[in-house]
Amino acid sequence: MELNAMIAAKRIATCTRNVRQKLQLNNYFSSKVPDVPTWVPIDKEKLPKVPELDEAMVNHLERLSLVKFNNQAGVERLYKAIEYANQLHMVDTEGVEPLDSVLENRSVYLREDKVTDGNCLKDILQNASQTVEDYFVAPPGNIPLKSSDRKSLK
Repeated sequence: MELNAMIAAKRIATCTRNVRQKLQLNNYFSSKVPDVPTWVPIDKEKLPKVPELDEAMVNHLERLSLVKFNNQAGVERLYKAIEYANQLHMVDTEGVEPLDSVLENRSVYLREDKVTDGNCLKDILQNASQTVEDYFVAPPGNIPLKSSDRKSLK
């Protein structure tokens, strides 16, 4: 029993020393990362309610995402995903200014947008596998699902 207590005391001393060293380094480097976790348990009553997922809303989301939620299990999974994403409302952004760049410590020099070359339409269109009226033809985007593919949610 005494051996376990000695091992535990040694581990606590090591952890304490590591925390002290980290605090000294943080003072030296002035990191913006907090030393201790700042999360709080989520109070589900404070979260916004998940909106009603009627059939029109599910059909709209299917069309936008090209993912089928054509059965009750799919709709329940969608509901849980929305409920999980609502936790972002709990993030305290008071006094936090939006970034112009993800590079906090560096200045980003943007060049002026000047036309330096032009009249090269035919050269550029040679890169396309298919063109129509001097435009690139892209693969089709969101194609609405056929109504025969959908099943009733109820």
